[in-house]
Order: sequence, then structure tokens, then C-alpha cells
Amino acid sequence: MNAQTQRQQIAGPAGELECAIDEPASEAGGPRGVVVVCHPNPTQGGTMDNKVVQTLARAFVQLGYRVVRFNFRGIGRSQGGWDEGRGEVDDALAVVRAFRQPGLPLALAGFSFGGFVATQAASRLDEPAERLLLVGPAASRFDVATVPADTLVIHGEVDDVVPLSAVLDWARPQALPVIVVPGVGHFFHGQLPLLKNLVVRSWHGPAARAT
Repeated sequence: MNAQTQRQQIAGPAGELECAIDEPASEAGGPRGVVVVCHPNPTQGGTMDNKVVQTLARAFVQLGYRVVRFNFRGIGRSQGGWDEGRGEVDDALAVVRAFRQPGLPLALAGFSFGGFVATQAASRLDEPAERLLLVGPAASRFDVATVPADTLVIHGEVDDVVPLSAVLDWARPQALPVIVVPGVGHFFHGQLPLLKNLVVRSWHGPAARAT
């Protein structure tokens, strides 16, 4: 993401996983938490360097988090091969285990397929995550899990990869609000600064702990 990004290989369930770590500004007095960000579908070119994923990383760095992105198995320098979402959830949990720190909140974030992975990983954590962020979650293609009421969901109005209607159908039984960005497609082309600002403004806003 920038010259300060640290690259690290960790042990994963199908071999080594390639990770990228970004730290908040040193003057912030240390990170306020750790967030693991999951990238879109690797069979369609998704990697941890996807522009939406990098935008989410920048937002969380601004919010004071240590941000961990990683490549799913078989992508970049990560070993293994595509496992149709099952093993990719295991990959995310391995990254959580490697980077979660006692005393620091853990958040999970994901874009598209990564949103599906984040929800499934969150459902399997022994200690719950502080909060989830889902951008364009792939509700029309994968079994996106039920999420806590304070989950932040952002979706483009004219998403042609994951229709807004599919996300609303998933959210409706949970009475889960969805932030809809008018006129925006799946990849937020031309609107990445807006996406970043939405995350920063909404993460700790008044609705963050609504019940």
C-alpha cells in the first residue's frame, strides 16, 4: 500500500500465507485495535492489493488500527489452491490467530467474496470480533452468515456483480441497515475516496452500538 507496508509469510492450513501489515501513525500512541481485511474472489482476479481492499486498509489506518491484509491460498506468494470458500475461511482464521493481540480489539472486514469469508470467520471465533465491515458482500453467490446488529454494510446502488436486491434480501431478516451509495457499482470506480470517508465516519458513529 505504501513504502511502510510490511510483508510477512505466516503458516496457513494449506501452506504459507502472504500478509501485508500497515501500522497507524506512531504519534497515535499505538494501535487501538487489529483489523483483518479479506479480498475479493481469487478466481476473478481478487488479491489483497485490490483497490477497494487498499481503500479499506487506509480507512482503518486512519482510524488507528493495525491493518492486516493477506492473499488467500494460491494467490501471490500464498501456497495452496482454490477451495471454493471453505479453505479460504480457514485461511482468514489462521491470519486472525497469527495477528490477534491480547488486550486489543479485533475487527474483520471484507469486500465481495471477502465479505462472505469475514462473516463465516467471525461466526467461528472463540472470542467475538469488536465489529465487522462488509463492502459489496457476495450474498448472491456465497452463504454470507448472519452477523451482529452493529455490522457496517456498504453497497453500491448499481452493483452489477452482487445485485443490491440480494444484499437487502440477506439483511432484511436480520433488520440490518445497509448504507447504499447512489449510482455506484461493485468496484466503487471514481468513488473510492467517498468509500474511505464513509468507513471513517461510520465506524464509531452514533449508530455503531445501536441495539
